[in-house]
Amino acid sequence: MKKIYVSLLAIGILASCGKAQKEEATTTETESTEEVKNTLQPVNDAMMENAVIYEANIRQYSEEGSFKAFTKDIPVLKQLGVKVLWLMPIYPISTTKSKGSLGSYYAVSDYTKVNPEFGTLEDFRELVKTAHDNGIYVILDWVANHTGWDHVWLKEHPEYYTKDKEGNITHTVDTDWTDVADLNYDNTEMREQMRKDMMYWVKEEGIDGFRCDVAGMVPVDFWDKTVAELKKIKLLFMLAEGWEPELMVHAFDMGYGWDTHHKMNDIAQGKANAKEWDKRMIQIDTMYAKDDILMNFTSNHDENSWNGTVQERMGDAAAMFSALSYVAPGMPLIYSGQEYDMDKRLLFFEKDTIIKKKGKFFPLYEKLGKLKNTNPALNGGKNAASYTRIKTSDDAKILAFKREKEGNKVVFIANMTKEAVKASIEYQGKFKDYLSETEVELKVGEVHSLGAWEYKILIQE
Repeated sequence: MKKIYVSLLAIGILASCGKAQKEEATTTETESTEEVKNTLQPVNDAMMENAVIYEANIRQYSEEGSFKAFTKDIPVLKQLGVKVLWLMPIYPISTTKSKGSLGSYYAVSDYTKVNPEFGTLEDFRELVKTAHDNGIYVILDWVANHTGWDHVWLKEHPEYYTKDKEGNITHTVDTDWTDVADLNYDNTEMREQMRKDMMYWVKEEGIDGFRCDVAGMVPVDFWDKTVAELKKIKLLFMLAEGWEPELMVHAFDMGYGWDTHHKMNDIAQGKANAKEWDKRMIQIDTMYAKDDILMNFTSNHDENSWNGTVQERMGDAAAMFSALSYVAPGMPLIYSGQEYDMDKRLLFFEKDTIIKKKGKFFPLYEKLGKLKNTNPALNGGKNAASYTRIKTSDDAKILAFKREKEGNKVVFIANMTKEAVKASIEYQGKFKDYLSETEVELKVGEVHSLGAWEYKILIQE
């Protein structure tokens, strides 16, 4: 049977390296890779509870678009509470059938090399070491659904690919991904080579896991076996670009909160109200196991380039939804540039540059990151803090809930409309307003006024 197509959520890679190349990397770089691997404690459940994840677009992050330029800013990411660094594909890009002048990161021509556009393997190793020295884990973007048309497998192993009725290798069916060739998961030899290529980055380069592109379009049994083999080398953090619960039974720690993201967009655009958020939380409880983690995001590389910036999609509600992504169950994501109030769609197949000028969001992410890192009431991993909806006098407009764990309590209250609202909160207690650092007392039945998209994060320790 070919692969099962469950859901098409974003975009899709693969590659191989000659035995001699792997042996050379192993024999000449053992000392430096051992240094990288031993700097940070292995991935563990505790780090997943309070982590912030950052998606790094190396090409667009700086004028240079290089590993070196990005590495300089890793201490800045630490200030934002980042604990997991997800690097968009760092591999060489195919030029055959490529899109734009630089092509897609997801049209990989070799899985075990780095894109010379970004620098050298030594530069990459320095990036990993710097991240580890700053207490940050590094995961690589892996695209197992397809390769670029320059990949050596197309010549040496055409049987690794999907073919049409005429026997021609084809791109992934029902997509416009014409710059990539679809892989055939009926071929066991291809599966094994894919597994070996992933092992290279774990064993030889000391990375801490993978973000797996369109994971739901690759058979679950491949992921289950592969991750089990990878974890014999070291413990890993695995993120699936997919919402399917079966992906997280064995292989993946975290999936995409796509429906959560869509609910945020709909509420910001007046197409839904706070009750739709409540329905989503019930859906999560029904669909997923207690130890499943979902990633919360207001943007990512797909959303930014193809569906619009945060400002385009969320407007004045952007800050409130950013805060919500931190205090709701799950792990919050920052996409490159969001910390600098980026308000442009980054080009995907061309060089573009993020302007790194601090505005409203850097200090906000800094405060949210600190709270996420340090307050158990915002734990969102395999032993997450509880989530309880708080009743208000207008649940269609006001979202109020509490998170609680180990004697710590966080209450979130937000006006999810573009108009000022007055409502009572059916809850009582004395709190500190985390953002304004003022004392707040809630009383049952007391009416509160909230401006358009206004929100409060109340803490009680």
